[in-house]
Amino acid sequence: NVPFQETANVIAAFENLHHKQFGYVHRDMPIEVTALRVEAIGQTAEPLPSSQRCPTKQIHPTDQAACRLSGQELQIPCFDRIDLAPGHTFTGPALIADIHSTILVESGWQCEMLSGGELLLTDIAHGASDQLVASDAVMLEIFNHLFAGIAEQMGHVLRRTALSVNVKERLDYSCAIFTAAGELVANAPHVPVHLGAMGATVRAVLAENPALAPGDVYVSNDPYRGGSHLPDVTVVTPVHDPATQKLLFFTACRAHHAEIGGVRPGSMPPSSRNLAEEGVLISNFALVRNGVSHEDELRRLLSQPSYPSRRVEENLADLRAQVAANQQGASDLLALVERYSLAVVQEKMRGIQDAATTKVRQALAKFGNQIRSFTDYLETADGKSVPVTVTITFESDTHGPAATIDFTGSSDVVAGNLNANPAIVSAAVLYVLRLLVDEDLPLNEGALRAVNIILPPGLLNPPQGETPSASPAVAAGNVETSQRVVDVLLGALGVAAASQGTMNNLLFGNSEFGYYETICGGSGATAVGRGASAVQVHMTNTRSTDPEILERRLPVRLWEFSVRRGSGGNGKFSGGEGIIRRMEFLAPLELSLITERRGPYPPYGMNGGEPGELGKNFLRRADGSESELPGICELTVSPGDMLTIETPGGGGFGGR
Repeated sequence: NVPFQETANVIAAFENLHHKQFGYVHRDMPIEVTALRVEAIGQTAEPLPSSQRCPTKQIHPTDQAACRLSGQELQIPCFDRIDLAPGHTFTGPALIADIHSTILVESGWQCEMLSGGELLLTDIAHGASDQLVASDAVMLEIFNHLFAGIAEQMGHVLRRTALSVNVKERLDYSCAIFTAAGELVANAPHVPVHLGAMGATVRAVLAENPALAPGDVYVSNDPYRGGSHLPDVTVVTPVHDPATQKLLFFTACRAHHAEIGGVRPGSMPPSSRNLAEEGVLISNFALVRNGVSHEDELRRLLSQPSYPSRRVEENLADLRAQVAANQQGASDLLALVERYSLAVVQEKMRGIQDAATTKVRQALAKFGNQIRSFTDYLETADGKSVPVTVTITFESDTHGPAATIDFTGSSDVVAGNLNANPAIVSAAVLYVLRLLVDEDLPLNEGALRAVNIILPPGLLNPPQGETPSASPAVAAGNVETSQRVVDVLLGALGVAAASQGTMNNLLFGNSEFGYYETICGGSGATAVGRGASAVQVHMTNTRSTDPEILERRLPVRLWEFSVRRGSGGNGKFSGGEGIIRRMEFLAPLELSLITERRGPYPPYGMNGGEPGELGKNFLRRADGSESELPGICELTVSPGDMLTIETPGGGGFGGR
């Protein structure tokens, strides 16, 4: 908000405020006024009388409610605020309800209504005997929310300051905070495939730059250093003690840049065979080092490879937003240290991770000593089946890992881009372990201490080549293979039927831009309820672009976005239903689809439940001809061509 006066330099004021809050200014971009507020100040004829205390009157409660206070189950009186009159007085514990809110009057407090209808609460308990002393468990829960709140504020800054549709509208980003060793502590509820893998990127930056200085900022999208695929660009910021310059924490955020180069717009070419074809590789790049910005060098890097980014300035704008988000997190962490002390903050970080380890071990112990296996399949562009296999060995009576998760039996490296690096697999394992814990537990790397993961070389652990052109392609490993890893883990555990098992990746663009979106579908049913319909499932957690934004900023028209009725699998509890998304192209564009569960492996049912419906893709040309498209394909579309995507439903659970 900038004061708008005739004599004021509004632009200078805006830039000063922007620099103060975000650490930089877009001097080459126009400033947009989104709202103009006018304040009118008037004066009443006579001053309003001040509220006064009134003679005390007793009032009887209208009802009683069950309430747990200080560990005790109580029946406490309830009052309807509309029944209270000036002078009514009572002591807590009690509840006051009105049409907008509920007020809890705690023990040791008195409530009275003043002459103007206000409620005055007074502490009538003298001395310290009734003061609450926070236990370790309470403080740990407080810090859970404090850390998660910092990550959430980072996300708000990133969204407000980003430029691309993919980040600003679809929310395809994740923010988190890490220990000085690069271990995930807490995150906002963003994208699981980002969150579980980011720690590996932070640790790679730390390993390659042991002498990090205050103000340094590093950028990486390297799949072999904790990255997922090239469009997911991570910004890592070390947080140092202002006085001692000691490294204390890290903040990091990962955002999907819808265009980062490659042989096709959107930087996820369905036909890619090596990493070089998928875009610009950024590995351990110092965006800011010793206070010096290297943005011009990064601009050259994004512009000069064999397949440069089509939206370099948009890349840089989103990266500036990511830097601002990390700065917000760093400031908030240092404020937390100032309030509670460094020793307390670091102790609570360790405590949160230790609690995750304990809770996951307890959840796995419920399976006893047994071995469970499961196999499901991915489908390549040429129709081949790619197995993903897991064997889980539970060890409930040991002090070591509570389970060994072994992916031996999964496919070798494939010629296409379904290969997924170990950070993606770890992210999927972490996500599933978190699902097993029926508590409000932050997603953090403490959960992984409870298990041992075995990843033989192959699809889920591809080797790095000497150059990007000699390294396996991985674009779809992040989006599709991560979903299948979750499917096989849940199948082995027997806790849920398969969800749609794909992110239904849709990409289109031309030489000037690339657009990307994932499309929702059905989730799998469980033993206690049906699956949700028309939702992003498991490893993705993004929004759909609003139709108004989609049509205003891109050459498309959205004709239908509806629930695909009957696509969920039947059972005692039915699977969630997919959706139908139909859009018309208004310009010549290159279209890419990476969509799994198109055949022959539908989302499986569990315990007698039926599988969900397979997805389908159709293209109707402007001349009226129509054809069904493969799940993974690339083609050119013309104005008037219409694409219809029907996403899979979730599997059912239990026989009818």
